[in-house]
Amino acid sequence: MNPTQTLFVYGGQVNQEFVKYTAKLTGKKKPRICFLPTATGDALWYINYWYELCHDLEIEPHVLKVWINSSMQDWDFEDFLLQMDAIIVGGGNTLNMMTLLKAHEIDLALKKAYDHGIILAGGSAGSLCWFNGGFTDSRPKELTFVEGFNFLPFSHCPHYHSEPSRRPLFHSNIQKEILTDGYACDDLSGIVFENGKPVKAMSLDENNHSYYVYKKDGEVVEECLESEIV
Repeated sequence: MNPTQTLFVYGGQVNQEFVKYTAKLTGKKKPRICFLPTATGDALWYINYWYELCHDLEIEPHVLKVWINSSMQDWDFEDFLLQMDAIIVGGGNTLNMMTLLKAHEIDLALKKAYDHGIILAGGSAGSLCWFNGGFTDSRPKELTFVEGFNFLPFSHCPHYHSEPSRRPLFHSNIQKEILTDGYACDDLSGIVFENGKPVKAMSLDENNHSYYVYKKDGEVVEECLESEIV
């Protein structure tokens, strides 16, 4: 029997409740969770923030850095990631992050981890990357299209209501069929997918939600998903 492929996407920045929820999805008492700060260029402040989030949680935190001297390590990226129970991708510049992960073939390692049943998760840029595409602020001036890793065959929009331009842009591009039907998340909400299908939504409060947005009979329809408040 093949392992369940699980992805947990979150609309905003990684926070402690997000990490706790990801840990719970592993079913492990003290899961090994790896954080990828690639979208901020492995910024020290982001790595420190990760360890601050984890310091009083029952998890074993790890970080995978891309900006390193590879000749100084005796392991490769795939070996390291396949030892984890969950992998969390942080926010930042989506386009830069995906370019680096592809250049190092870490995207292939993430797909192998996914196929092995290791939980994949992420917020903001770390949620958009798993889908077939969406719009990002990775380039100057305006939100522009970026193609994702396509682990999930839908489009995606993080920060759905927190940034006023996001929702109408998402709708108009689904209307024009530049984007496929997809899922959107407010900053404090998320969706768990299993084997490519949404199985539950969560939110940290009653004001943040997740949505299925699709085109039907020439019109864009927005369905609010029922969320578990955690």
